[in-house]
Amino acid sequence: MKRIGLLIACVVVAGCASIIHGGSQDIGVSTSPAGAKVTVDNQSTGITPFVAKLSRKGDHIIRLELDGYQPAEVRLTKSVSGWVWGNLVFGGVVGIAVDAATGAMYSLSPDQVQSALQHQTAQAAPTRDGIYVVLVKHADPGWVKVSQLARAASQVAN
Repeated sequence: MKRIGLLIACVVVAGCASIIHGGSQDIGVSTSPAGAKVTVDNQSTGITPFVAKLSRKGDHIIRLELDGYQPAEVRLTKSVSGWVWGNLVFGGVVGIAVDAATGAMYSLSPDQVQSALQHQTAQAAPTRDGIYVVLVKHADPGWVKVSQLARAASQVAN
């Protein structure tokens, strides 16, 4: 009899989705190559490979950055979880309200973030006269060298 009372109390206090998977979701984040900085919603959170524990209540933006590679962004969106329908059988209006308040009624998609980062070939900054200054980490052997910066004579003497 105590077990039945405990079961009824659990159903009344929590919704189906809250019981099954809670208000947060683990999202695996990996990059190729590994070692990229992971930023979630403009908050630095770790280095890949990484598991982010995110609230199911809202959408999130994951940004991946690694020196020498173009940054990548992935948007995680929330959608209604199938577990919410269990409230029709077990939790009723109270269960739906609990799931909505905790965010458990949602699932984030995608549930895994995998990104093959692309090499960053150059960074260019236009000048006033229309000439571009381009900085590269590694020059492409097919490029033609037209000039090279040199230190001024006063800097060489110091």
